[in-house]
Amino acid sequence: MKVGKAGKASPHAAYISRVGQYANRLERGEVLEAAEAGNMPAWAEHDPQQFWLAADANERTNGTTYREMEIALPRELTPAQRVDLVREFVRQEIGDRHAYQWAIHSPTAADGKEQPHVHLMFSERQRDGIERDPDQYFKRYNAKAPEKGGARKGYGPHAGQTLTRGERAADLKALRGRWQETANAHLHRAGHDARIDMRSYAERGLAMEPEAKQLPSQWRGDGRAKVLELRAARADVRQARRELSALVPNVRAEVIDLETERAQRRGKAEAPSATAQMLREQFEEHVGGQSAAVQDMARQIFEQRVAALQRDAFERRIANKSPADQEKLRAAFNERLARQVGQSKGDEQSERTMQGPRRSGQKGKER
Repeated sequence: MKVGKAGKASPHAAYISRVGQYANRLERGEVLEAAEAGNMPAWAEHDPQQFWLAADANERTNGTTYREMEIALPRELTPAQRVDLVREFVRQEIGDRHAYQWAIHSPTAADGKEQPHVHLMFSERQRDGIERDPDQYFKRYNAKAPEKGGARKGYGPHAGQTLTRGERAADLKALRGRWQETANAHLHRAGHDARIDMRSYAERGLAMEPEAKQLPSQWRGDGRAKVLELRAARADVRQARRELSALVPNVRAEVIDLETERAQRRGKAEAPSATAQMLREQFEEHVGGQSAAVQDMARQIFEQRVAALQRDAFERRIANKSPADQEKLRAAFNERLARQVGQSKGDEQSERTMQGPRRSGQKGKER
């Protein structure tokens, strides 16, 4: 959520609308898919720029003239469907409470495809049905006589309250969750299987680093080539995950089947490490002929899943033990699990050493 200071609202409104000095961006091939404004006072209803000019002129020097959300839009949706998505989100988050303006831009991304996103800027000033001229609109709110003061400031469920850093973070996370839900509903309605996920890579358990934001100056020269190389690598990772899903569609089911089979054959539940070893052997048969990228990603995900399933099975087995016994058994289990994972990584490293180094980007099957 971006916050605009006094003097910044009018230039930013011109920027997102691609008017004035920013009109030449459209001449360079960028597309302005749609733009709208709403909830404006009567004196700015037909020219939203007048509202932002008045905000710059009348808000306090250290005050906030606007807030902005910049949100990536799904490529899968058509321009008309993206407009519908933005309009619904604005109705949901802004309603009739704040003056707003938005624009959808669709420049060309590094991969040559479109990169649609929306800029949604709005005023913190709340509409209350009282008509005010530009000078009065941005004055301090008068609680005893609202008609004599400016429009009250405040946005969101905690408007007017002073929040802690943690509370602000929680509000932002909730906002991102509402966007995810709304966008995915539109993707579903349009018949697409793709979904957006606003969680971080860490929250999703992915060992990936987010792509750093680049300034225009950094994008020139070899900066562009590095970004393209990184995005190509990430595309390989996504393909590896898809291939993994096809190779091992249901790890949990295989674990259950193996545990059941061993219990029936030996008359007791087998140790988690033995079950995991059997599953690893089957898994290696599945991925043995795949590319190095697929194997590396598959093993990483596979080990995480197996460890989680082993822990679940272990906790079920000790559920009836005393707390003291549970603590001792849990410590021993964690130590055994750590050795098991370490051994697995050591075996993988040994295999790579015997195979010799592979050139980056080399394709084909492992020897």
